Amino acid sequence: MRIIKTALLSYGMSGKIFHAPFIAANPGFQLCGSWERSSKNIQNDYPEVTSYPTLEAILADETIELVIVNTPNESHYEYATKVLEAGKHAVVEKAFTTTVAQGEALKKRAQQKGKMLSVYQNRRFDSDCRTVRRVITDNLLGDIVEAEFHYDRYKPVIGPKLHKETPNAGAGLLMDLGPHLIDEALLIFGMPQALFADIRTTRPFSKVDDWFDIQLYYPEIRVRLKAGNIVREPIPANVIHGMKGSFIKTRGDVQEADLLAGKKPGGDQWGTEPTSEQGLLHTEKDGKEIRETIPSDRGNYGDYYAGIYAAIAEGKPVPVTADEGINIIRVIETAIKSNREKKVVELLLG
Repeated sequence: MRIIKTALLSYGMSGKIFHAPFIAANPGFQLCGSWERSSKNIQNDYPEVTSYPTLEAILADETIELVIVNTPNESHYEYATKVLEAGKHAVVEKAFTTTVAQGEALKKRAQQKGKMLSVYQNRRFDSDCRTVRRVITDNLLGDIVEAEFHYDRYKPVIGPKLHKETPNAGAGLLMDLGPHLIDEALLIFGMPQALFADIRTTRPFSKVDDWFDIQLYYPEIRVRLKAGNIVREPIPANVIHGMKGSFIKTRGDVQEADLLAGKKPGGDQWGTEPTSEQGLLHTEKDGKEIRETIPSDRGNYGDYYAGIYAAIAEGKPVPVTADEGINIIRVIETAIKSNREKKVVELLLG
């Protein structure tokens, strides 16, 4: 079996929770270490790996094939460019880049260097996203009329992560949680024709946006994406209405909570939601009205890395393409324009 030696560019929450456990759990990868600028923590969890003092040290290691660019959003373009120039494959955290132009440039450079480039949109591997997709794909609701996806939290105070709270091209809630909601919408419904966006700052002393409401316009469907930091009692995160019925589902994926609690991925029960988080399906089947909860699909971020392995080792399609990452940024750029001009704006596809 081919072993893909892999390094991280950060070992904060992203590296520790969302990347390292799944790389280490996949026999096709060898976790070699992480760039650690000040705190040296990765060897506490993985004693056999290296704490690299600089990015250059990782890039100079010819044995490393894959680098995970999981640094603050504003640095993605710079670091991913260096990774590709060094002849290594790259996985780039969401948001892929801060502009469409940067995303296009990275895609072109990866093609020129013959290297794999993918965006880490892990939330499409959540149980709720997978369940919503199945309900729609199985036509349990008939023709879809509208959908609403939320990512609500209660965080009224300014967080300690300065790269998210200090004004810069990658800061704010739209660049933080927006890619998750937009990716779900585009994955299910494709690119919209136009959108209207309202973007606000609601917390005292906040210097960045922390609330948004985006309406995506399709020929026959309207999709609403909403997130905020002042939501103590959130409503269901997924609400879909079709001609035959409705489906309502919480954001019930357990993976992040389990990882934060120190659990390691794997086993038959990994990513399995409790029955209390099952979605409510109210529809018609065989001419009869039904109203019942339905089992949730299992979530598994490990499936993303299984796809990355197949892409590098076997030439299979990447699990999330650069084009998909670029389209998310295209929606974000259009949302910013819509908010600024206070009007519906058409999506200009590249």
